[in-house]
Amino acid sequence: MRSPVRLHAPIVLPCDPSCSVLRDAVVDVAADGRIGHCGPLADAPPTDAPTRSLPGILLPGLINMHAHSPMTVLRGMGGDLPLLRWLREIIWPAEARLTPSDIEAGMLLGSVEMLRGGITTSVEQYFQTEHVVRALSATGQRAVLGPAIVDTPGYNWRAQLDEISARIDVDGRFTGPDGRIEIGYGPHSAYTLPPEALTLVGEAARARGALVLVHVAESAEEDAVQRQRYGSVPRMLGEVGLYGGRVLAAHSVHLSDEDIAVFAANGVGVAHCPGSNAKLASGIARVTAMRAAGVAVGLGTDGPASNDDLDLWEEMRLAAMFARLSAMDSAVLVAADALLLATRGGADALGRDDIGALEAGRWADIVHVGVDDPAFSAGLDVGDEHLLANLVWAAGTRLVRDVWVAGDQVIADREPTTVDRQKVQEAAGAVTRRLASGPR
Repeated sequence: MRSPVRLHAPIVLPCDPSCSVLRDAVVDVAADGRIGHCGPLADAPPTDAPTRSLPGILLPGLINMHAHSPMTVLRGMGGDLPLLRWLREIIWPAEARLTPSDIEAGMLLGSVEMLRGGITTSVEQYFQTEHVVRALSATGQRAVLGPAIVDTPGYNWRAQLDEISARIDVDGRFTGPDGRIEIGYGPHSAYTLPPEALTLVGEAARARGALVLVHVAESAEEDAVQRQRYGSVPRMLGEVGLYGGRVLAAHSVHLSDEDIAVFAANGVGVAHCPGSNAKLASGIARVTAMRAAGVAVGLGTDGPASNDDLDLWEEMRLAAMFARLSAMDSAVLVAADALLLATRGGADALGRDDIGALEAGRWADIVHVGVDDPAFSAGLDVGDEHLLANLVWAAGTRLVRDVWVAGDQVIADREPTTVDRQKVQEAAGAVTRRLASGPR
């Protein structure tokens, strides 16, 4: 069992609903890996635990709401094509050549990249669940996995669905150290599955309290057939019975007011991926309208072959900028809003109350941001709004110094503590070189 510790810093951002800024504050990490207390040092209860003082800022681990991180080995391939051509001509053929060990190598690299950027939880949709779990267990990252369910050549959606259900029935929804990895269902989309599949996925997930992760309305052309028959994909998903449990809709770019109301009425969370949507020219999601309607929204990077990085700090800035441009209003989504989208908002969209904030009882997933940088040239003795602006608009992954997941330090001075980053990079690079050389 890990030893309890008190982390002390000049600034602690608990990411409560008002995005408070706590000065000269502490976070107490208990032996079970959860937070015992978070608040100003002057109000902290006495403790026998040692105190570790850190310069800079402590905040909750970021939550990447939508990723296909094993695709680090496909990074840079077909980067100038629109979504559907990119998938059909480049990505799907390349994925058909991936071995289970390739996928593990890609997930290892993706996990290291995310942890170094302060992402402690990632929502992943991919194949070869056992190898993805092995990679995540090696790095110590937390994740929610929606193993892919697709009806495309070489894949049997019924077998994929049954495999996920059997796994949950035998082993439970949570696996890995401290139950860090949650298993859900990953039906790819309405355009890659028959309606019957979506119906059965919804039934299976509700029976097990599991998350359903599905792509919705990412590009304007992808689901023309479904829109013609049902009016929209959100309406379709309601008619085929996917709703009623925990549902996370990735992208959700092309939504009408009625679609947003459907999501709100059914408690559907949204994973907003502004970087990927911009790079593939898919469009700009209506984040302001969704939040106004009561839809829980978090931020995702999407896959590292479509973004092409796994940088949630960049997504914070893009989300705020695109929202402001769409509304022509510079105050429609401010720095505090962007930070909450990357932390507490993601937890809310997942239906999880054990991550996303520094609060007693939640997991001690903590990020230490250094401030010896031009972004904080005025220091920390500035107003709260000024400090949050510097953090969101001017800082970034380069300032993440240390990271803890469930109280275990997984990044120390920017390097992973459980794996060799250089070896991880070399292994993934070898896969990329093989794929880039073409079929053999």
